Amino acid sequence: MAIRRVVPNIKGELNTENRQFYGNVLGFDLAMDMGWIATFVSPTMPSAQVTLLNADPSTLHPDVSIEVDDVDAIHAKAVENGIPIVYPLTDEPWGVRRFFAQDPNGLVINIVSHRHTDRP
Repeated sequence: MAIRRVVPNIKGELNTENRQFYGNVLGFDLAMDMGWIATFVSPTMPSAQVTLLNADPSTLHPDVSIEVDDVDAIHAKAVENGIPIVYPLTDEPWGVRRFFAQDPNGLVINIVSHRHTDRP
């Protein structure tokens, strides 16, 4: 089992100010924009990323995303260890398999694997 990347998830909107800050000031590229979620990626280190999520208070908001190579194995370990699962193991239409677990600090962690990926 390997961790591929860890990404902070920031509540925010994909507006001009965020595009300018993460793109023009910090030099991130906008790699994904689905309207409710956008990911900025370092052009020199693709595993260095920041995600902005819609700040809608009625939506469950993961604080951190951790991409792993085997989400099913992590899910089984989480269940075995009594970790609260706050979003079930799900195949999402955008190509990931994920679940949300609550860590001991109360943070929501998005644990995810890409179903189809060409990344190393």
